[in-house]
Amino acid sequence: MLSSAILSAALLPAVSAETVLGVYMFHRHGDRTAKMTPPANLTNLGYQEVFTSGDYYRNRYVASNATSPILGINDDIVKQSQLAVSAPADTVLQNSATGFLQGLYPPVGASLGTQTLRNDTNVTSPLQGYQLIPISLVSSGTGSEDNGWLQSASGCGAATTSSNEYFSSTPYMDLLSSTQDFYNGLSPVINGTFSSSQTSFKNAYTIYDLINVAEIHNGTNFNSPDLITPDVFQQLRTLADTHEWNLGYNSSNNARAIAGMTLAGQIVQGLNGTLTSNSSPKLNVQFGAYGSFGSFFGLAGLQNVDPMFYGVADYASAMTFELVTNASVTGGATSVSDDDVAVRFLWHNGTTSDISPPAAYPLFGSSSTEMPWTDFVNNMNGVSVGSTEQWCNVCQNTTGTCAAYAGSSANGSSGSSSTTQNKSSGNSLSPAVNGVIGAMVTLAVVLGIEALVLLAGGFRVVSKKALAGGASAANGVEPKA
Repeated sequence: MLSSAILSAALLPAVSAETVLGVYMFHRHGDRTAKMTPPANLTNLGYQEVFTSGDYYRNRYVASNATSPILGINDDIVKQSQLAVSAPADTVLQNSATGFLQGLYPPVGASLGTQTLRNDTNVTSPLQGYQLIPISLVSSGTGSEDNGWLQSASGCGAATTSSNEYFSSTPYMDLLSSTQDFYNGLSPVINGTFSSSQTSFKNAYTIYDLINVAEIHNGTNFNSPDLITPDVFQQLRTLADTHEWNLGYNSSNNARAIAGMTLAGQIVQGLNGTLTSNSSPKLNVQFGAYGSFGSFFGLAGLQNVDPMFYGVADYASAMTFELVTNASVTGGATSVSDDDVAVRFLWHNGTTSDISPPAAYPLFGSSSTEMPWTDFVNNMNGVSVGSTEQWCNVCQNTTGTCAAYAGSSANGSSGSSSTTQNKSSGNSLSPAVNGVIGAMVTLAVVLGIEALVLLAGGFRVVSKKALAGGASAANGVEPKA
């Protein structure tokens, strides 16, 4: 006879637990050497940071005992079709992606990593079953970590013009003047790298970056380390945050946020792919630069939720978009109605770990941290660039590939209805194809398109030709990292 407790439980109606259908993650690289002492390289600390983050997200999404497992994802041995990882052609960012993946899918050991051949020979993969996971190229520019601000190299005319307008604005000129004595006082610390004419608010980020790296690794590199008090360092960071925020976002001119706009398009199309095809990647991980974070934060209104979103993202920071449902899932993500799907935005500034997990924040002024899928798509489409034509119109480019759209009557802003992504309308561009939006203004993208077409067709091919010729900018703008 059943006990009363068991009987009561048996009579309760079934409650559907939340299911994570898919995830899109945008991740910054780990700790690196300074931009002003090129070449920039990922440090051992940076390697540890991204590995720690990968391990955390393994325990959240992938492991057999994951706290929020992604529906149907392999737990131990990676299934390449379930995972899409990308990074620009930059050693710091690519190596960060590799380190992250080592935590996400660690070596499987001799048992799972051994294969028996037809002649009964056992072959064990090297490095205790180390898993080889390809990283797709999404932008170009070797040595991007050696540059402070690359908007002028983005190929996006309107973005370059808009960012340059900040340098003639009243807020910029006021700060340039009011902080000059402060920067002059730093001269004994940085005069080996910055000339007197460069020592000003105009180089706020690269000055901060140089000092920040030394503070982490070796303060004795400075002639006068006693000048960098906690208050001085905090002011350096605050000025750098202000400088970069205003170069990457402007509420009256979205073109300045072209990096965030193209990222928004990639996010929607990546998540939509998960919902429309059970063979599409379940977990998208893109490594990129801090400029894309700031641009997206501004577009999504996150600075109105918490002032921390005005700041430059720390090393190994990650923002994550979870596709979730409380409905019963019987046939994969495609079996769930759009009306039963929501998106949760998670953010963590710095290395994510079990003792420092991400937190959920509302997007686009919402009062809830979970936004219905259709609302999410509509809001994202309002700020995103999802096609080459849109990119050309937003950037006001009329030459090269954009010549084909020079006479277009399309709106110069983002959010064209033609890019609406949902399960009924389908997905016009894959995230891989979107990765070339900014780069299509150059001849070199012709070589990259071949590899991208293969990716759009479901192939996991990363050819030497694509790597050599992929002079494309994933977000329509060279990364600020």
